[in-house]
Amino acid sequence: MKINRHKKIEVKNGLLKKLKEDNAFWSYDQTSVTADNVDDDQLIAMTLRYLDLPEIKQVFSIFSYKKIKDAWRRLLVPEGEYLYTLNRFFAWYYFRAKNPDAYLKSLETRRINALIGLQ
Repeated sequence: MKINRHKKIEVKNGLLKKLKEDNAFWSYDQTSVTADNVDDDQLIAMTLRYLDLPEIKQVFSIFSYKKIKDAWRRLLVPEGEYLYTLNRFFAWYYFRAKNPDAYLKSLETRRINALIGLQ
């Protein structure tokens, strides 16, 4: 499904507005938080982390499943125990892991091995 550029920008701006309202960008100059300055992966990760199911649904309407899963795996899964419950839900609900606990453990192990040079 191809979404037009105007609609994508509109959704991104709406998500950024909601994230600002929820104070997700507390450490940034609020005027610098724009669709041009926040990359797609960061927008995806921030939405998954701070917003609710309706907004997450919007993310899936403008980005591919693969792009969302990749951003989640790279930016949220490495936070381990801190986001464990949230990541467990995402693994089960959005990414269809049959055993979310084992799936997350394998992702974390792969990440650690990559960082220490075993892969």
